[in-house]
Amino acid sequence: MMKRNFLYLMFFGFTAIMGCEDNDIPVVENAEEIITDVTLTFVPVTPGLATVTATATDPDGEGPESIVIVSDAVLLANTEYDLSISIENSVSSTDIAAEVVAEGVDHMIFFEFANDVFSSPLGNGNMDNRTDAVNYSDTDLNGLPIGVETNWTTGNAISGATFRVVLKHQPGIKTSTTTSLDGATDIDLTWPLTIN
Repeated sequence: MMKRNFLYLMFFGFTAIMGCEDNDIPVVENAEEIITDVTLTFVPVTPGLATVTATATDPDGEGPESIVIVSDAVLLANTEYDLSISIENSVSSTDIAAEVVAEGVDHMIFFEFANDVFSSPLGNGNMDNRTDAVNYSDTDLNGLPIGVETNWTTGNAISGATFRVVLKHQPGIKTSTTTSLDGATDIDLTWPLTIN
């Protein structure tokens, strides 16, 4: 009886030790990037008109403060713009937007704005409904939109509007029907928007 109890103790002790090995620790894949700077660059399609930039910066880099809007988007009325979004980690001099494009099958940028601020696309963006129109100019290897490059045509003059940009990380799940609720959020920023 004593021998059998001793064997049980040895078996359970061995099992407990095996259960504590390092290979039980999950491997972190695609650790979240540090984002210090986001810039919206609106380039007018009509030559001679001024390029508009709207920026957001993380004032303390890797510290506890969040990224904040430092300059608004002020666009001309009834004007077509090509928008490029720059995303950077200035701490390590990393071009995160280039990584988003390179890993486009896992990323998508969604947009939200006040109703009819733009004459193209119409509506309020695709944050609430993936099928709502956004003029994406870039696609991933599967032909699905990414959103680093887009096209916008402003409507009439308006003040007090907003322009929201949300970058979603959707590894292995991005499809033609995934929405802004799917995956992890890498960026969620809202710029004040004025159209003169």
